[in-house]
Amino acid sequence: MSSITGTGLGITIMGGDVATCARIAARAEAAGFSSAWTAEFYDRSATVSLAAMATATSRIRLGSAIVYAFGRSPLLTVTESRDLDELSGGRLVLGLGTGTRHQVSGWLGLDPDHLAPRIEELVPLLRRLWRDRNQAVHHEGRFYRMRLDPIVDVRPPRREDLPIYVAAVNPRMAEAAGRVADGLVGHPLFTARYVEEVVRPALARGARRAGREGTVPIAAYVLCAVGDDVDEARRAVANQIAFYAVVRSFDAILKLHGFDPEVAAIREAFRRGDTAGAAAAVSDRMIETIAIVGRPEEARQQFLERFAGRYEEPLLFCPCVGVETGRLREGMEAMIEAFTPLAGDGRVAAAAPAGLGEAGP
Repeated sequence: MSSITGTGLGITIMGGDVATCARIAARAEAAGFSSAWTAEFYDRSATVSLAAMATATSRIRLGSAIVYAFGRSPLLTVTESRDLDELSGGRLVLGLGTGTRHQVSGWLGLDPDHLAPRIEELVPLLRRLWRDRNQAVHHEGRFYRMRLDPIVDVRPPRREDLPIYVAAVNPRMAEAAGRVADGLVGHPLFTARYVEEVVRPALARGARRAGREGTVPIAAYVLCAVGDDVDEARRAVANQIAFYAVVRSFDAILKLHGFDPEVAAIREAFRRGDTAGAAAAVSDRMIETIAIVGRPEEARQQFLERFAGRYEEPLLFCPCVGVETGRLREGMEAMIEAFTPLAGDGRVAAAAPAGLGEAGP
């Protein structure tokens, strides 16, 4: 396992264009944020965005939250990660996510079954390919088969080990992260109660079963809209929550808080093609449980009261669903400006984990 490189306040950049990723990462670095992350979807490659972010920055850690774990072969994942880590000067955190079952089958054309066991096989294979660059790698597993016999000497990677995080929502995937990953990437719908009652216990079970000591850290999205027009900020957050609430993969979080009536109304509105109605069905209680909304000083206070200390690395996330690039950039810049006073504040993150060894499971 790679050692944990630090904790603090991070930001996740989603939506917009590649230039926006680079610009916002640079702004976050200048403001003292600890990390900047980006993700991929069916319209965006996280690796290309990370390359742009790497060239625009020099100190801030850069992470993928997430790249699709099964969308690339293990070898291609490692080669792209080597290049990104080299380009960034050793600042990459590789965050892998399976996506939902529909994304795996419908988007990637892959078998959507047994996702957690597959990630448990993949991560150690990635570590082996990273480490054993000039040695034969013959792997015959349940999900992966490869036979690599090097024919030329390969230069060493920028670092001996690469931090690898695994995204998880359900308990079984959180156990997988606890077994094989350096950390867990948390979803924007995460709540304090769900993390403490479901996610951390599952992480701990996975770590124990792998014979690991210490706490596996969490880097998780914190949905946040900052602005003087609070009504507009609430609408942006409601759009994002409604977008996620349609997906049944997140039912465990929503049911835990008794949001069944809201979810039913949101899904019915989506079935009618009424996106405005779906957002309107998001209740104030949902927003206040899941997100931060308000003017800069109000947003900081909400964070300190409800999110500070929840994760080893909270990742501020500006709503992006239905937001055009210019407005999204403005929203992320406003969020960075509002939270700059907390960027170096030791209260924002949970205590740094200790006891995770260097050897993989």
